[in-house]
Amino acid sequence: KKKKVTCEQTKMMKSTAVVVALVAFVSTNAFMFQGSMNGVTTRLEPVKAISIEEMISKSKSDRLAHLEAQAMEALTIAAENFENAVFPNAMIVGDCVITHLLHKLDYLKTGKVKIMVVDTFHLFDSTMPFLKSLEEKYGFKAEIFQPADCKDKAEYEAKYGEKLWTINVEEYDRICKVEPFQRGLKTLNTDVMINGRRRDHGAERAYIDIAEVAPIGGGLAKLNPLAYWTLEDCFDYAAAEGVPLHPTVAQGYPSQGDAKDTVPVPDPDGLSGVQGEAGSVKWVEGEWFGDKSIWLDYGAERRGRFVGLEGQDGKKKTECGIHVSGAERTWDRDLWGGEGNEDKPSTVINLASQEEALAVKNKKEPAVVVVYAPWCPFCQAMEEEYEKLAVDLSAKGFTVAKYRGDVDRPFVQEEFNTQAFPTINIVTKDGIVKYESEDRQLESMLAFFDEQTGVLA
Repeated sequence: KKKKVTCEQTKMMKSTAVVVALVAFVSTNAFMFQGSMNGVTTRLEPVKAISIEEMISKSKSDRLAHLEAQAMEALTIAAENFENAVFPNAMIVGDCVITHLLHKLDYLKTGKVKIMVVDTFHLFDSTMPFLKSLEEKYGFKAEIFQPADCKDKAEYEAKYGEKLWTINVEEYDRICKVEPFQRGLKTLNTDVMINGRRRDHGAERAYIDIAEVAPIGGGLAKLNPLAYWTLEDCFDYAAAEGVPLHPTVAQGYPSQGDAKDTVPVPDPDGLSGVQGEAGSVKWVEGEWFGDKSIWLDYGAERRGRFVGLEGQDGKKKTECGIHVSGAERTWDRDLWGGEGNEDKPSTVINLASQEEALAVKNKKEPAVVVVYAPWCPFCQAMEEEYEKLAVDLSAKGFTVAKYRGDVDRPFVQEEFNTQAFPTINIVTKDGIVKYESEDRQLESMLAFFDEQTGVLA
């Protein structure tokens, strides 16, 4: 039997409709409200019952379907609208998801998107074999880039020692990560870079969008197809799709980097910020073991990364240098004249060989020699002031020179006090003296030169 209701009753019924609808999901006796508005009468109708578990499962499935479609659309746009799409793959969980998505789009076998890997020579022993298994599964061949002029770890250690990162972690990052990364992008003529950064990685990435144009010369486009995913989404998708993950995930490592400074989470010593038995939280073939929230909390994925590493500012490192602003820049010219500066001559004298550098040093006449690397941002930052120094001192009859040290490290370490770039040395009658200050303004460098040589007074 139909029952008429007042307008006030109808308003009240509308205001509570959402609550009743949610209750209806789990109540087999729930009914829609009956009421009348604008001459239309509703009837009591039973609502299909659904359990809480089913509701959550359906919601997650719907979310993953949406995220997958969104990411695949972004990847398609990148692959089809740029000539050289490149995906630097670190084989962390999100990167494995992107690899799977690219495979589904058939961009790996066709070579439409190239996968690039930076081998720092300090990765987990299982990382490169895992890469090989991905290559076999998905039908691609990764482009691998290593520290320059080092065919293997033994040659690297002969040049730089076994623990460069403990002496100067920024220098380690540049040699083992940033320079190979930049060189890889340049070698592959990259015009759009695909990467696995997400907003939930932490404050440094909290506001990234799915696509960016890096604020650098040339405007390299960057695609972040997982920007709006969470780490839990990545694991859920891997479980649903059978995506292979790095072997260390099953050993308790939520993120994979260099083995030397990556620990499981929790770890026995609490180095990750969470003390506990190693491997007590892990993900094995789609199943969680332990308290997964330790991994999935906001910004928690990289808790076990960069352990014990501090930058020159004394702060704990949270980025390796590859994904900081401007790291995509490839340096296509020398500093202070030389290649790429044909229309910009310099007063700075280029010491092109060890013999020329030693000749200036051993002459023991007042001079300045900077040991530099053209890709080093600190060297780039002092280019203008050092040129001013050269103009000033050369007018007075003194030599101001440069020697490229990144391609001759053992020599500059032994002969020119160099552990990092730039290193400025003042040649005096008693030998060379290192300029320790980071103030590389003209006035400061001139004052130190005069202090050591006494020739400007």
